[in-house]
This record gives sequence, structure tokens and C-alpha cells, in this order.
Amino acid sequence: MQIIDFSRDWKTLCLPKQISDLLENCPSCIFPKSRDEVLSLAMGGKSEGIFEVAYDVPGRGRVVEATVARCKNGLAINYTEPYMRRRDPECMVVADPEQTDKTRYSERFGEPFDKVRTETLDWLRQQNLVAMLFTLGGFDPESGRGALLIAPENTGFFIGGLGDLQGMIPSDKVPANFRVRSVIYLAPPFRHTHFNGKQLVVHNRLNGLHEVFSYNLYPGPSAKKGVYGVLLSIGEDEDWPTLHGSTVQVVTPYDNVTTIMHEGASGGGKSEMLEYVHREGDGRLLFGLNTVTEEKRHLVLNQGCALRPVTDDMAMCQLNKENSSGYLLAKDAEQAWFVRLNHIQKYGTDPHLEGLTIRPEEPLIFLNLQGTPGATCLIWEHTEDKPGVACPNPRVILPRRLIPEAVDGEVEVMIRSFGIRTPPCTKERPSYGIVGYLHILPASLAWLWRLVAPRGYDNPSITDTEGMTSEGVGSYWPFATGRMVDHANLLLRQIQTTPKVRYTLTPNQHVGAWKVSFMPQWIAREYLARRGIAKFQPHQIAPARCPLLGYALKSMQIEGTLLPQWFLRVETQPEVGLEGYDAGAEILEKFFARELQKFHHPDLYPLGKEIITCCLDKGTAQDYDALLHGVFV
Repeated sequence: MQIIDFSRDWKTLCLPKQISDLLENCPSCIFPKSRDEVLSLAMGGKSEGIFEVAYDVPGRGRVVEATVARCKNGLAINYTEPYMRRRDPECMVVADPEQTDKTRYSERFGEPFDKVRTETLDWLRQQNLVAMLFTLGGFDPESGRGALLIAPENTGFFIGGLGDLQGMIPSDKVPANFRVRSVIYLAPPFRHTHFNGKQLVVHNRLNGLHEVFSYNLYPGPSAKKGVYGVLLSIGEDEDWPTLHGSTVQVVTPYDNVTTIMHEGASGGGKSEMLEYVHREGDGRLLFGLNTVTEEKRHLVLNQGCALRPVTDDMAMCQLNKENSSGYLLAKDAEQAWFVRLNHIQKYGTDPHLEGLTIRPEEPLIFLNLQGTPGATCLIWEHTEDKPGVACPNPRVILPRRLIPEAVDGEVEVMIRSFGIRTPPCTKERPSYGIVGYLHILPASLAWLWRLVAPRGYDNPSITDTEGMTSEGVGSYWPFATGRMVDHANLLLRQIQTTPKVRYTLTPNQHVGAWKVSFMPQWIAREYLARRGIAKFQPHQIAPARCPLLGYALKSMQIEGTLLPQWFLRVETQPEVGLEGYDAGAEILEKFFARELQKFHHPDLYPLGKEIITCCLDKGTAQDYDALLHGVFV
């Protein structure tokens, strides 16, 4: 493949006029050739100490957005405002006139985006810039499809984070057929001058070019989810989705391999599905802590399964017409993983992750951690939002190349799990925390869970965590630019064309009155891997008391240890009982009924309309089975 030098031959890439204008007329522009060069930019060229990312804001003077500390094991990034340490779920708007169900820029701000777009490009033209090419879901040699970031020179940590997450292309090693399909313009001070200090990411879909205007320095809404939105937009055109899920090949002690994809809203346990099960100091597993009686239950598991990570958060599932396996084909859409660390609160919680981050092969990028210049940044030392209150969203960006046993390329997904953060539930204070350790879902019901996608309890990843809200269709809706009905149809067709895939549901944080953290999905992973792809028989499972939970297991045994029944069927917990369970079921039913109203659309597939009608008519697990290949098929 012919290679060009972007810094010298960028005009050969046929860039859009507004991009060429920036590159030609800005005071200076750096075209980075290596990751080391970008990390040097992140420190403003300093070799030690702390670098402040600051801007002169009219009417306010110098505003420090973030600080960068050079630690032994990487860069520790900290934002001066606690608000900037998590993604604002309302930060995305659409500026173009194409079809969308999202809020348009003109609706929120009362005027077209054109004026601010021009002001943004004018501001960038006056800055010392960095222009970095990167991949979109991995470089496709056939289409040459890629993307470009244009950012101020002092935002090196953001540039490095994006380069790690999506795959930086060194400027002197650019394939000659590379084509810019999307561009991200980074203009941090505009959140102060134009948007009242709020995070904002504007998507502007032009003919052949998807523009993303990022008006904040937290990489979640733009460097990660903004690119996710671009991939979803491409998938809409080409009829394939990028699923919001982690994928792992689970290898049992007997060398059987089961591939599981775990989906769900932010905080639903995707990153945790790639972690080895957390153990107590004596090596046992803590099933749960009863929040009423303070009783603890443990499990002895001498040898857990080995893990081969495939995807952490974004799984490209392009349709392969030659695939006749009946399983879902998936590959990673990222080159690094944005790993949340809020559950790592002390040394020894996760030795595997600690080992990867304390002495990494290359410097890492940490966010919202207490990094001291010249010292080692430790993943359990979280930045405090205020005295005594730790930031709930500490992160590390882990390049795939540094992760042992990471699987490259496409895999066949056998089980698709869905995760939900659940609050404690008792008869005195009922809630939707009635989900047992593991539920088996009919395929049609699994589709409904992906439509309503509960954001769940105490979400650590976003700024709004009150009540039970929806992340939206696919649990990726906050990042999509198109129509909900189109994604609903796409997800349904995907399920129809992969009849061998099985579907499960696992909670995290609480099971009834028991505090469980992420143990349900870790235990379910061990159990499902040992079972392999064997079908459940009618005598092994029973319809859950709440039909929205599909089937509950009658028993679950791990290496000779039976899981107590009350972890599988929450209504059997004396602290919950039928009264508390049924009140929680009513909360779930009302939530589903409210969210499914959004899909009453003439363009929804007839089968989709039948499934939604079944739900609104309070259908049974058997009713869902009859609509689409079911649990026992």
C-alpha cells in the first residue's frame, strides 16, 4: 500500500475547503508522528511537574480547564470543575437538517448553528493547532475511511486520549487512499463564551463529511461517544450497528470457550465483564451483604475461568451475508478502553488491573485520579469532588496492545447479556431491585430490554443519576444522530438473523436487600461458561414472577456450591416478600410502558409492533417465546 506524509502532502487527500483553510492559515500546525510526541504536547513540552490547560475567556480572564501531572506511569488529568469529570447526558445536539429524533441546535438555542460554526472555525484559525488523523472502527483498506482531529496545541492530553481510543495514524505513515469521513473540531473555551459553562457536542452531517464540534475537554462526549455517533451514522447508511457492549471469550478450567457480549447503559457493568472476579482477603468470593441483617454469604472458587477480552464498550457488528453460524459476529471498534475505576477503592481489589496500570509498558492517561508529579498514579486514589466525596468517575485509558490475551479480529458471540444497576429493595422501601442473579430472556424480550435500556441506580458515568431513566434504544441512543425507529428495526433484524444466540439479564449493585456489587455478572459468567451453549430445559427454569424478567433459574451450582434460592428469586427474600416484589414489578412495568410509547411509529417492523403489544398487554414469558425464537428453541 502506498504511504504518504500528511504534514507534507495533505493536499493530496482532497480535504474539504474549511479544513484546508485552517491548515493553510493558522499560525502553526503540528502533524504528530508518534504517541510520544503527543504526550510531550500534553505537558506543554515540560519534562516534569504540572501543566495547566488554560484559556483567556472574555469577561472572565484566564480560566484553567484542567491540569496535567507527569507521573512515573503516565499523565494524570484533573479538571478544575467537578461537573467536567463526567459526561453530561444532554450534551449532544444535531445541527443539520437530516432526519433525526434528537434535539436540534436551533431548537435548544433559538438560532441556526451556522453563526457559531463560523466563529468556531475563525477561532481555530487563530490558534497553534494540531492535526491528527485517526481510524474509525479500525482502518478499512477498501474504503480508506478515516477521521481527523483539529485541536489547539495545548490540548495534548485530549489528543493523546483520542489517539489511544480510536487509533492514531502517524502523519508520516498515512495510506494514500485515506479519506476523511469525519472531523472533530475542538474549541474548549466556547462552553464559557457561548454555552453557559455546559458541555456541548454538535453533530453536523454534511454530504460525505460528518462534523463533530466539541466544546469541552472531557473526552467522553466527543473523543469516545462522539466517534461512536459517527460510527452509528455510518451504520445507519450501511445497515449495521455498533453495539454498546463488552465482549469476552471465557475459557473454563476444562478449556471450553464461550463468547459473551455484555450490553447495557453506562454503569451497567461492561468494563467489569472483562475483569477477573474480585476476591476477599482470604480468597473467597462475597456473594452479598444483607443491608438489613448485615449477614454475609461467600463462595469458595478455587479456579476461575480465564478471560480473553475482545471489546470493552463498542462492538462493530457488520452484517456478513456469508455467515451461516447463527451467532453474532463482532469485533472491537476501538483501539483502547476507557476503563472506569470507581469500584477500585483499595490496594488488592483487582491485582490484574493494578499490575497493568502501576508499571505499564508505555505511559498511560489517567483521569480524575490524584496524580502527584514524579510519583506513581494509583488507581484507587480517586480525586475528590469535595472534601470526603470521591469523584465517581475515575478512568484510565488502556491501549489494547497492552492488554494480555486481547483478541483481535471478529468473533462469534454465543450469549448476549444485559446489565442493569439496581437499588436495594425491601417491602418497606420497594424498588426495581427485584432482578435475580441471572435471568434467561426470550429473544423478543431481550429486544425490548435493548429498547428501554434502563440507566439504573446511582450511575457513576454521567451527571444525571436521579430516578429510573432510559439510556435509549440499544443503550447507545445518547450518541446516535438518526431516528429511534430505524435503530429499533436494525436491532430486531440483527436478533432475527442470529437465532443461535442466547440472552440473559444480570443486575449489579443490589439483589433485593443484598448488596452485591458486580458479583452477579461475574458469577453468571462462570456459570454460563461452564454450561457452554447447552439449552436450558423446562425443568431447569421457571417463568419469573415478573414477566419482564423472563425466566428465573430453579437452581444454580458453581463448582459444587448451590447459590441460595433468594439470590435467584428475590420474592423469596423475607426482607422483600411478595408485597415488596410486586411493588417493584409495578415500577418496572410502568417504566417499560412509558418508554415503549416512543416506538409507536408507522415505520416499525410488524413483528416489533407485535412484541410491544405483547408487553403492554402484560404477556407472559411463554408469549414472548412464541413471537421469536425462544429459550427452548
